[in-house]
Amino acid sequence: MARRKDSPQKAAMREMMRDYLKNNDISIKDGTDVNSIMRDMMSVILEGALDEELDEELGYSKYDYRNKETDNSRNGHSSKTMHTSYGDMDVAIPRDRNGDYEPQLIKKYQNSVTQDMEEKILSMYAKGMTTGDIESHMRELYDIDISDSTISRITDKILPIVKEWQERPLEEVYAVVFMDAIHYHVRSEGRIVKRAVYIALGIDMNGKKDVLGMYVGENESAKFWLSIMNGLKNRGVEDILIACVDGLNGFPQAIEAVYPKTEIQQCIIHQIRNSTKFVSYKDIKKLMADLKLVYAAPTEETALNELELFKDKWDSKYPKIYKSWHDNWATLSTYFKYPEAVRRLIYTTNAIEGFNRQLRKVTKSKTVFPSDDSLLKMLYLATMDITKKWTGHRQDWGQIHSQLEIYFEERLIGHNL
Repeated sequence: MARRKDSPQKAAMREMMRDYLKNNDISIKDGTDVNSIMRDMMSVILEGALDEELDEELGYSKYDYRNKETDNSRNGHSSKTMHTSYGDMDVAIPRDRNGDYEPQLIKKYQNSVTQDMEEKILSMYAKGMTTGDIESHMRELYDIDISDSTISRITDKILPIVKEWQERPLEEVYAVVFMDAIHYHVRSEGRIVKRAVYIALGIDMNGKKDVLGMYVGENESAKFWLSIMNGLKNRGVEDILIACVDGLNGFPQAIEAVYPKTEIQQCIIHQIRNSTKFVSYKDIKKLMADLKLVYAAPTEETALNELELFKDKWDSKYPKIYKSWHDNWATLSTYFKYPEAVRRLIYTTNAIEGFNRQLRKVTKSKTVFPSDDSLLKMLYLATMDITKKWTGHRQDWGQIHSQLEIYFEERLIGHNL
């Protein structure tokens, strides 16, 4: 049985461990060797967290003397042997010159690290829960008090992992890439600003979903989208068959510059909502029925005829509706080219909207994020939790795949799919 594809974090950890073993000429022959490596890993994590804890106590980081506002200072380390499920390990406990510092992570008379504690430390290091959650959890389970700022500095260690994830290699070809934005409030330079997080969700030729990237920005523009498209290209994406978007400004120009053959489908559901939001209650039912004759038509020709009939009936009262559909028809009508199974896949952005709803469930308690990094960190961790459940593909993917292979036969030649 083939090994399941690693998650981005596990792949990064695997590469790091491979380099560590190779550079130190270490070979693993049995469980004893594994325990030895786990002790080293636990020791490094604990020592890093303790150093951060002392930084918080003193009010300045090591060698950052310009921000030093105390007569106290670091005074080396003392060694302490801790008992763990992997065996005994030595931990360097930092000291301060005045003797005021009392470690909270490993208390003065504590000489063992329980399995729960190990899992909690590794979870903090790799997942980065919110500072309040970690503080409450540590106090409730271990009677340990750690400040919010110390927890933030410890969990910030996940940011390099986020960067690696944002730059990881991707598949050569994606059948569909959905683009959408989700908005948050972030504190920046003393004021609260609105940030848009643009999300790219792809479905590869095997029908597997994956979040390709998340990008924090202030506004949409062709230049912004061009940087995202070039980023996907640099990560190995050679072609995107169809891109599904919610009328994002500047996106068509940007994707045409990088992926000129990609077909763009604007979300029909969003178009319906946007074009009918000012229709009076007494008209909405009849108007929606007439509009459905357009977007549910069997062919593009029939749809265009129905759109003209819609104009004749409703243009005097709601002229902006016809104009919006007419002006955007090139990207609204792409799905008419395809059979029913492909149409159902692309004519809405339900796939990415469902993902966004799950993100909002995780972030709903945060009205304002303290920084862009804080926002990105939480979204990344939520994404890892959500996507680990994406193990299969759509039930009708076999049918969709066959239809895409026929329609895009020339573009798929030469790709390792």
